[in-house]
Amino acid sequence: MTTALATRGSGLALIDPSTMTGRQKAAILCLALGSDMAAKVTQKLLPDEVDALSFEIARVEQISPDVVDSVLEEWLTRIRVADSLAQGGIDAAREILEKAFGSRKAGQVLERIQGQLQNTIGLHRLRNADPQQLGSMLAGEHPQTIAVILAHLDPQHTAAILKEIDTTIGSEVVFRMARMEKVSPELIMLIERTLSADADLTAAQGMSASGGPAAVASVLNYVAASLEKVLLDGVAAIDQPLCDEIKNLMFVFEDLSGLDARALQRLLRDVDSKELALALKAASPELRDKITGAMSQRAVQALNDEMEMMGPVRMKDVEGAQANIVAMVRKLEEAGEIVLGGGDDDVVL
Repeated sequence: MTTALATRGSGLALIDPSTMTGRQKAAILCLALGSDMAAKVTQKLLPDEVDALSFEIARVEQISPDVVDSVLEEWLTRIRVADSLAQGGIDAAREILEKAFGSRKAGQVLERIQGQLQNTIGLHRLRNADPQQLGSMLAGEHPQTIAVILAHLDPQHTAAILKEIDTTIGSEVVFRMARMEKVSPELIMLIERTLSADADLTAAQGMSASGGPAAVASVLNYVAASLEKVLLDGVAAIDQPLCDEIKNLMFVFEDLSGLDARALQRLLRDVDSKELALALKAASPELRDKITGAMSQRAVQALNDEMEMMGPVRMKDVEGAQANIVAMVRKLEEAGEIVLGGGDDDVVL
């Protein structure tokens, strides 16, 4: 297998496997597997991941057979661990890893593999279920069970399912999704077996995702504004700070570029000029142009002077200023003074 490797590029000569990054090891693995098999691997990656992997492959110069064997052995060990997690549980997987790498590294590798498995095992049929059918199926389930399932579906799929669930239960589900951290692969598979054993589910597109406030924010960006408000009000009744965190994640500073000129002008009336200058320090050129386009020439000149006088600033301060402006946007939206783009909402003529 090592004969497939040849001198490539003019950059990186990889010698010690212990110092390699994951991308470098993936590049060696692809070279060792050959072009046909490597193509099948890269088909499972996102475009930016393919670009990063291709870059590493191009940098590789000469690789000794010992290095290739070491990378392949690690890859095979990880496969065996994944199988053990799915069939024999964590203890069986840990035993394999400790024999291969020792107890300290075994714990690190096991944690990474468990995270990866959450996106690849269990809930296969539920990920592809029709939202209306799955919503009806989940109607009688405990909110925690529903939350575990929806946290592992694509945000758009989850949003469609939430429309089929009673809003009282939906608020509880959203709250539990936002508070969710790690879920064991064994629990995910148990839920799938319990729910889908006798169910006849119609296929629909679906992918995996994880829980937490960011995941909930991604989901709520796809629901109608009226449903979003009901669900968030339910979360706020349980945990107001968590609700605020979700709201802030639903609209980030760069999303200001999606506001129309009237909404931007209304926002700028409440924003302190120094805070705006600080927030724009790390903004994209497109967003800067959008904001200054809603300002008078005199105000733009004053803003530019303010930014120049500031000089270097801490990123923490910039992010704080951006968060304050995002909070203003949410308040103006709740007051009905501006409208944010969102999910499918009804149009009243």
